[in-house]
Amino acid sequence: MRIKTAPVLAALAALQLAGVPARADTPAEPAARISVSAEGRVDTAPDMATISLGVVTQGETAAAAMAANTERLAVVLAQLRQGGIAERDLQTSGLNLGPQYQHYRDGEPPRITGYEASNQLSVRIRDLDTLGAMLDKAIGDGANSFNGLNFGLANPQPALDEARVRAVHEARRKAEMMAAAAGQKLGALVSLDEGGGVAPQPMYRMRAEMASASADVPVAGG
Repeated sequence: MRIKTAPVLAALAALQLAGVPARADTPAEPAARISVSAEGRVDTAPDMATISLGVVTQGETAAAAMAANTERLAVVLAQLRQGGIAERDLQTSGLNLGPQYQHYRDGEPPRITGYEASNQLSVRIRDLDTLGAMLDKAIGDGANSFNGLNFGLANPQPALDEARVRAVHEARRKAEMMAAAAGQKLGALVSLDEGGGVAPQPMYRMRAEMASASADVPVAGG
């Protein structure tokens, strides 16, 4: 399966056309210009994936919710590390603790019924052959929140450079075609600007609902 992961780059080239020489006894006129824009695209197979998962827990008190969350996330982290995930590829992407409310329709103010703790991880998988097993392991061992999967390149620079080259070549081709149609020839390059952005990445979303001693809250710096 090939998945588009390389950014789509756009090159904007303003190219000067050789104009008709002005007479010596008349003021010189500015040379004509053609401005064109073009995109260079590179499709390449991904060599890594980034998953976002975590643990969401509830408790009657804030301390109880966080303690349960800490215990379950510690197990998830341990399993990911045992599966070969390096510390640099584990990063906490969100840590939240807040009250849960019961709302009434008769105008009474909402009442706090408990607390919810959420700790989300961003995990880079550099061996795609292990991706499915890692997901199964993490969810089976306590992760009950799965928020996304992105494929990408560990080193996108070669693909980026190739996209830039293709964009410039396409811009030149379009300018030459337009100049020929106008009966002119291209002159010197006036300016070249890069723009554009990253192509959309494939993303799959799901929510896993799974059916706990306090310790330090696990936070991975990555």
